Amino acid sequence: MSNNMKGKTLVISGGTKGIGKANVYKFAENGVDVAFTYNSNKEIAQEICDDVEAKFGVKCKCYPFNVLEPETYKELFLEIDKDFDRVDFFISNAMIYGRAVVGGYGKFMKLKPRGLNNIYTATVNAFVCGAQQAAKRMEKVGGGSIVSLSSTGNLVYIENYSGHGTNKAAVEAMVRYAATELGAMNIRVNAVSGGPIDTDALKAFTNYEEVKQKTAEFSPLDRIGQPEDLAQSCFFLCTQEASWVTGHTLIVDGGTTFK
Repeated sequence: MSNNMKGKTLVISGGTKGIGKANVYKFAENGVDVAFTYNSNKEIAQEICDDVEAKFGVKCKCYPFNVLEPETYKELFLEIDKDFDRVDFFISNAMIYGRAVVGGYGKFMKLKPRGLNNIYTATVNAFVCGAQQAAKRMEKVGGGSIVSLSSTGNLVYIENYSGHGTNKAAVEAMVRYAATELGAMNIRVNAVSGGPIDTDALKAFTNYEEVKQKTAEFSPLDRIGQPEDLAQSCFFLCTQEASWVTGHTLIVDGGTTFK
């Protein structure tokens, strides 16, 4: 357990599976109280809360949230205020896939504004709205750390990923702007850009098996990334060990981007 993290609070969007769930457990095992959102499955979310509290002795609460309605972050944080007396860390993690990205996931000539706009809303707008609400609360406790998840799909070509990749590039730029302006509040803002990670979101790709195989082939470490690989990086960026790291995108890709 990291002693300087104990008693602090993390707010993370999308905590029931994949990278989000790995972050919930990583922070909790280090004594951090956790507030996370879920899209629709309250039962699974509550099971995670119960498990986290039983294993680590921290407070863990879950809240419904639709990442395609980022303006409702204001109401969400008001609900979180009822359960937690501080916010120290915010991770913008929730994403969309399936029907919501139709017209945004596919070949360039098949892209449509609705799908692209949905991805922008869930990626950039959601980061902005969530970070704004978190920053107001961090300022009251003397500072904090904000992290946005991103992906290397904005650096290298991934088939059908142009809608997502361009929005990851956009959120990384927004991270740098936020870092520049929030530094006066002692708030650091960074991004963690992952290579292909073996999650449900990746499994939704039509070429999932090919991506998984190619990632292992390209990585000098001979494997695809796991959610825990990114959770550890998010955690590091929230610790005092990263106290002079801000406006940065940490690439965690198993060496795949270079190849």
